[in-house]
Amino acid sequence: MSHSPRPQDLEAYLDEALPAGEMSRLEDAIRADVQLRAQLALIHSRRDAGVHSLGEIWRRHRLSCPAREQLGSYLLGVLVGEAAEYVRFHLEVVGCRLCQANRADLEAQQREAAEHVSSRRRKYFQSSAGYLRAK
Repeated sequence: MSHSPRPQDLEAYLDEALPAGEMSRLEDAIRADVQLRAQLALIHSRRDAGVHSLGEIWRRHRLSCPAREQLGSYLLGVLVGEAAEYVRFHLEVVGCRLCQANRADLEAQQREAAEHVSSRRRKYFQSSAGYLRAK
């Protein structure tokens, strides 16, 4: 961050809603600047006191994030139209780290499931190979 962090930057930092590089630069700035640490502590204490704006509530509860089921449907290619476009936009343009992590987890589960099915088929074939007749 080449500029002094704005309050919304610090809010996003607390929500872990910034790109990884920006999170890292802001963390370095916070470690080096006593005033930034005090500002961050003030924001954090305000949150704990229950003083929230509508935007803060929206971000904290991730109301714009698609459900995990929607992410799964998107990965399978069965989510269509505006819903699919929204998920693509949310992942690729907004760059939501939580949803990207969910997507990575779902992709890993898909790979594991595919490997399990392949392994199971191979075992069935090997166990029945002696029962097959040659023509």
